Amino acid sequence: MRPTPLAAALGLALTLAGCTQMAALTDRPSAPQATEAQVSAATAVTRAPSPRPVARATPAQLDTTTPEQRAAAAQAPASAETRLGTTVGSLGNPSEGGFWIKTPLVQERAQGRIVNPATGKSAQVELIPLTGGGSGSQVSLPALQLLGVSLTDLPTLEVYRS
Repeated sequence: MRPTPLAAALGLALTLAGCTQMAALTDRPSAPQATEAQVSAATAVTRAPSPRPVARATPAQLDTTTPEQRAAAAQAPASAETRLGTTVGSLGNPSEGGFWIKTPLVQERAQGRIVNPATGKSAQVELIPLTGGGSGSQVSLPALQLLGVSLTDLPTLEVYRS
């Protein structure tokens, strides 16, 4: 039985997520610390439940974010940001819900934003440290869709810490 084009694309994207890409690292000045209320508000935007396991799930079935969360994640930042650098992004684990990026540009979890310089679109995300070698980043399915990126592309993304 031949895989569907979507299944083949998701398989390719998951394979590419394990590949290493180059990330341009820049000096990382210390970022101001967010208040507990700011962290709570940002977390409400970036977190979503994991999708139910489904054989041959479509991207729409795997995206468990609400329209309200997508609208909030697409808004411009409300506070000052620190640019951490650029990275090559690939599709991360599509069964992990929410807006996030796993990147070697951070050493601890934080709130931030990623920007696709090709389109100017951005998404508020949770920044999660990526360890284990490599310099590329893994991006959640909802965040890639919000940036207008094909799930099989390897876009260069700008990463900011809130």
